[in-house]
Amino acid sequence: MVERIIVGSLSTNAYIYSEWKKECLLIDPGGDMEELLAHMTIKNLKPLGIICTHGHLDHVAGVYELQRHFRDKDVEIPVAIHTADAHYLGKNASESHRISFEQIGIDLKTILMDYDLFFPEPDIILNDGDTVLNSSLKVIHTPGHTPGSICLYSESQSILFSGDTLFFEGVGRTDLMEGDGEAILKSIRERLFVLPQETRVFPGHGPNTSIEREIKNNPFMQ
Repeated sequence: MVERIIVGSLSTNAYIYSEWKKECLLIDPGGDMEELLAHMTIKNLKPLGIICTHGHLDHVAGVYELQRHFRDKDVEIPVAIHTADAHYLGKNASESHRISFEQIGIDLKTILMDYDLFFPEPDIILNDGDTVLNSSLKVIHTPGHTPGSICLYSESQSILFSGDTLFFEGVGRTDLMEGDGEAILKSIRERLFVLPQETRVFPGHGPNTSIEREIKNNPFMQ
């Protein structure tokens, strides 16, 4: 099961992903936690963990609220992020987010209404090739949007959560702090476009797509 819920002022795709009957993984919970919780309640799902495809605010802002909600029910929910983006969580995270937004001329205070700016320490540090929380999802390290950007690929399910690396006929922006335009194109060509073309792609923003469609139609990759 893959359920997309659009959250926050930047219209981030948060995902509830389940390979089990009563448990799920949460991917990129960037806001609107009440809606995420409502969807899990309706389906009677308990999260096994939270995975962040990268550290930007619109993908991690709901982590603390989710952990707090389930901790009140005596359930600990670990959060996982790539080692190169771990500074977007923990005690120095607010400064990393402030610098990232200021670099493109946005005062972080203007969007505080949508976010709880408390960032817990990561529980799981991910690296390329890791299997995530006993699921079929494996980490593909795809630097470019951020140094620690990852995609999550399930060969058995033929799906890819591409974060802000690959979009429907687009790619993630690289003008933010630590972005690298050459690196993101290299990541897509060498790590994603080699996947089976029938692979369904669930991106961090915008509609779903497929590897085949992006190989044929993505204008940034021609």
